[in-house]
Amino acid sequence: MPATARDHGSHDGSAGDADYGAIGVSYRRYRRPDPRIARVVTAALGPARTVCNVGAGAGSYEPTDRGVVAVEPSATMRVQRPSGAAPVLAATAEALPFATGAFEAAMTTFSVHQWADLAAGLAELRRISRGPVAVLTGDPGRLDRFWLAHYCPEVLDVERRRYPSVAELAEGLRGHVRHQVVPVPLDCLDGFNEAYYGRPEALLDPLARRSCSAWSFVEGGVVDRFEAHLGADLADGTWDRRWGDLRSRPEFAGSLVLVVAEPG
Repeated sequence: MPATARDHGSHDGSAGDADYGAIGVSYRRYRRPDPRIARVVTAALGPARTVCNVGAGAGSYEPTDRGVVAVEPSATMRVQRPSGAAPVLAATAEALPFATGAFEAAMTTFSVHQWADLAAGLAELRRISRGPVAVLTGDPGRLDRFWLAHYCPEVLDVERRRYPSVAELAEGLRGHVRHQVVPVPLDCLDGFNEAYYGRPEALLDPLARRSCSAWSFVEGGVVDRFEAHLGADLADGTWDRRWGDLRSRPEFAGSLVLVVAEPG
């Protein structure tokens, strides 16, 4: 298994189990916020005028119509934030440098599976927010809905181990917690694995895979087998015979979920 940030430390400050100094350089190109998913996240924040975005990466899904302060430990990710993006601090979810109740809402997207101490990070989100906390993440119980389970179960096994369950998130956030499955659009701009449910050829692009951190935890031989298997099935029509209807399905209800906690 490749070395991870938690194994050896990351030169760019990555605080989780993946080294974004090594894998994060293509995120701004491949992990662009999708406006349809963004609308769901923004709606969950309600009328909050001030928002803290924790594990903010390159700035995906930060609302632009209210005051945002971002937190991101990885220098590689911080430098990819576009001009005019919200101010960003180098800090971790487990130790946020803000007063209790400093924000009207808090959010985190595709981040909780990276945290070294999930309970501490969730408690910090709850502490700094006077209102809702919105968490966009993957539900490990829904991962096998995606055809990648057939071609590279090892990647989904990595995600299953890393993603906290909805129950774990609810326990850590407390208060009144609800969750919803967020449909992934066929032409999704944000290149997480399931974004390619109807565009399988895209996952043969090494940079697309590199922009999904789970791929950094599988052996090179596994990746070679995946490329050969999927490539062959695309070439001879096997993939299309089994899953070809996905090429025209406008949305896919996979593992993407939004968990929202209101104060108790």
